[in-house]
Amino acid sequence: MLLSSLRVTSVVLALAGIVSGLGTTCTTPLGAGTSGPNDPYWMQNIKHQGRATYNPDPNGYKVFRNVKDFGAVGDGIKDDTAAINAAITSQNRCGGGGCRSSTTTPAVIYFPKGTYLVSTPIIPYYYSQLIGDAKSPPTLLAAANFEGMAVIDANPYIPGGGGAQYWTNQNNFHRSVRNFVIDVRRVAPERSQGTGIHWQVAQATSLMNIVVHMSTAANTAHQGIWMENGSGGFMGDLVFNGGKFGIWGGNQQFTVRNVTVNNAQTAIYSLWNWGWTYQGVTFNNCQVGFDVATGGLTLNDQTTGALAIIDAVATNVPIFIRNSKPSNNALAGSLVLNNIRLNNVPVAVGVVGGAVVLNGGTTTIASWGQGNVYKGTNTAGVYTKGNIPAPSKPASLLDGSGRIVGRMHPQYEAYHVSQFVSVKDLGAKGDGVTDDTAVLKDIFNKYSGCKIIFFDHGNYIVTSTLTIPAGTQMVGEAWSIISGKGAAFQNQNSPQVVFKVGDTGSQGKMEISDIIFSTVGTAPGAIIVQWNVKEPAGSKAGAGMWDSHIRYVVFAGSNLEGNTCPKTGAGGFAPCFAAYLALHLTPQSTAYLEGTWVWLADHDLDFAGEAQISVYSGRGILSESQGPVWMVGTAEHHVIYQYSLVGAANHYMGLIQTESPYYQPNPVAPAPFSLSTTFKDPALYSPNPSAWGLSIKTSNNILIFGAGLYSFFDKYTQQCIDTRNCQAQMANIDSASTNVNIYSLSTVASTQQFSVNMVGVANQANNINGFASTVTSWSRT
Repeated sequence: MLLSSLRVTSVVLALAGIVSGLGTTCTTPLGAGTSGPNDPYWMQNIKHQGRATYNPDPNGYKVFRNVKDFGAVGDGIKDDTAAINAAITSQNRCGGGGCRSSTTTPAVIYFPKGTYLVSTPIIPYYYSQLIGDAKSPPTLLAAANFEGMAVIDANPYIPGGGGAQYWTNQNNFHRSVRNFVIDVRRVAPERSQGTGIHWQVAQATSLMNIVVHMSTAANTAHQGIWMENGSGGFMGDLVFNGGKFGIWGGNQQFTVRNVTVNNAQTAIYSLWNWGWTYQGVTFNNCQVGFDVATGGLTLNDQTTGALAIIDAVATNVPIFIRNSKPSNNALAGSLVLNNIRLNNVPVAVGVVGGAVVLNGGTTTIASWGQGNVYKGTNTAGVYTKGNIPAPSKPASLLDGSGRIVGRMHPQYEAYHVSQFVSVKDLGAKGDGVTDDTAVLKDIFNKYSGCKIIFFDHGNYIVTSTLTIPAGTQMVGEAWSIISGKGAAFQNQNSPQVVFKVGDTGSQGKMEISDIIFSTVGTAPGAIIVQWNVKEPAGSKAGAGMWDSHIRYVVFAGSNLEGNTCPKTGAGGFAPCFAAYLALHLTPQSTAYLEGTWVWLADHDLDFAGEAQISVYSGRGILSESQGPVWMVGTAEHHVIYQYSLVGAANHYMGLIQTESPYYQPNPVAPAPFSLSTTFKDPALYSPNPSAWGLSIKTSNNILIFGAGLYSFFDKYTQQCIDTRNCQAQMANIDSASTNVNIYSLSTVASTQQFSVNMVGVANQANNINGFASTVTSWSRT
């Protein structure tokens, strides 16, 4: 495994953990993998019968593409660029500058072990997963004469296009790149073409299990990742060796977990953002850890708005953080440091030119910040450049070294293909029409706990509640879709669960990866996912979901496309209800959710011009869990709230990102739904309420480490952006909640950034930080 050395900072699970029951064909739990050293990675040999349901040629279109089937050799000698890009682009996939987005051409582009010489960029088209052999990750070797922006270019600039690109950066969804070594050391050190990845992307994107090798020459211009724009996103389990920059980044928001940079001149350069969270970073022998552009206070000169760093280790790094401009004792870029261990780092925080803000040495920084700090109901934030209130960190959220738990996307590299079963082999159709409820129930009842269940790509329809039993390990292909549809989900006065993850009271392993949960057609009474399962004892993050999304309306075949539900609202409410509630974490559940996008679409990915739509989902994420819960993700465009924590405890959330519905306040929330006491809906502010980005009631031990809560529209108009008042309130905490800490909270166009008991505490006008307004820290005391 490429990153086995990094697992000291992650959780090692007892894979044969407790389950509440085994499938009827099982005699023992699945246990350890049986793949031998000479066996290929399971993904290479499993039967490939995924079907792009809504493609014009669903029977002929290939979802899985092995680059060697297109002529790639992988010997490090032959130039494989053309063959790799042929594997990506064949069969009229979405790219090249003529297709803005599409859900009808999904693909897994698979790279067997080997060394693939490339001379121009590999371009992952829309809805692509580039996956290397996880047992023996392949090398992408940049030729000495490499020309282009990066070895992997996720959003190329069109030659002669005046800055135009293949895809709109904020809508550049659905990409994943995993299991590669990228080597650019043959490229002359002074050439910036020696860049590993150009990653200008948005939500539902991920980089994982990647190592980039770059020149360590004094004049190196090499970069691991270059990112100038976008609206991400998650990346993690990455290593950068050498280079001028490990990561050069500018993007609205991002979460980065478990990244190591060795021997770079600058580990991470931050150009601009509204908010980034770094969890578990390690710097060794770099000249600068974080080099941060600061000082911009308007949209036109936006620099780094908010940087939140937790669980970092820097060794032999002269400067851990270097800001480009001094703060002059006023907010001009927010900074939060938590549990930062420095080993021979003379300057913890400094400024270009040599000024020292915080001395380093060999020490640990417990909780330090630079920015506006709020406490309780005091509306006067205090500019602080020093220690800030430390959060409550329950032991259940921490690994053995006292860091927030992190666990990489399961890839089952130790497992033989015989340890998998395919749902299509067992009778499921996944054709977007056939009712697969009975066959999927039968598959889970027979095989959960002793086989890994493979969902070949397709759209699997269920018409009644489908329980995914504790003990299940399931993996999709290019985001296989499972959708609720039909009469069972029509009554918002009696909502029904579509997918029950674990039965009530169940405990055991749960691993869900590369799956999309959705609905088809109007479904005002659909609770899409109810999460009940509790992780096995002793296996933190043993019940989780990775690179899996609750995404509805947006795909072809959803029957809620732009021609049915245009943004004018002419479609009416009845045909445009998407769901009642997206995700419900019940009280006894635990959950590790990484890279999860809970998105009610605001535009149609398959409609000309990416047309905006008006569709309605009552609620985003409701958590009543007593924890532990780890959330890295996004919830957008739900009517009443995006995140609601009620009676919840022991949560780590970072970075969370939300958007309010674009049509609000027409109608005002909660229309076209009603508030529910059964589901403990929060009260709404008045007058003219829009959705809460975040509501916290009667909860305890909640650590929010990075949040971007945005309101971009007022009834589809955007004049309110300039006046920063698209809605009146955005986040609310009640007085009964305890041990709640919020760090690095950036909001857009909400007059009050957060409230206590629905009384505004932080007015955005006092915290302007570029396009967004930022609160560096809030605590009860």
